[in-house]
Amino acid sequence: MRIGMGYDMHRLEDGRPFILGGVAIAHDKGPVGHSDGDVLLHAVCDALLGAIGEDDIGAKFPDTDPSYSGIASSELLREVMYITDRAGYRVHNLDTVVVLEKPRIGPYRHRIIGSIADMLMVPAEFIAVKAKTAEGLGDIGRGEAVSAYATVLLKET
Repeated sequence: MRIGMGYDMHRLEDGRPFILGGVAIAHDKGPVGHSDGDVLLHAVCDALLGAIGEDDIGAKFPDTDPSYSGIASSELLREVMYITDRAGYRVHNLDTVVVLEKPRIGPYRHRIIGSIADMLMVPAEFIAVKAKTAEGLGDIGRGEAVSAYATVLLKET
């Protein structure tokens, strides 16, 4: 078994779509990124890559490569899952935390869990998505950013 931990943070900007865990969320701001800016899937990718001793997503999918401009983070995760499988591992379970002031993700939580479970090919009960606020502190607390943490447990196939 192997454990990996991932983290990501993106600035929020007016008029951009807000995608979290592969799910579109209604909000007036969205994350700025070279891809769709899905911080949760980026953290999951980094957790998976870390668990198998690979470089992070910035090295695998550099923002200097125009082929990744605007790409759905679900596509990046699909490639990371291929790399993970090729290394001889599969996901056992995933635990995540999203830190943001707004939007509230409670109404979307089950859809996000289902989306991630489908991408990781594991039952939804092995995926946890929790939301926390920054209690009004810092960039996140002012509603200017969103971050996510992910911890994954892999089993050898």
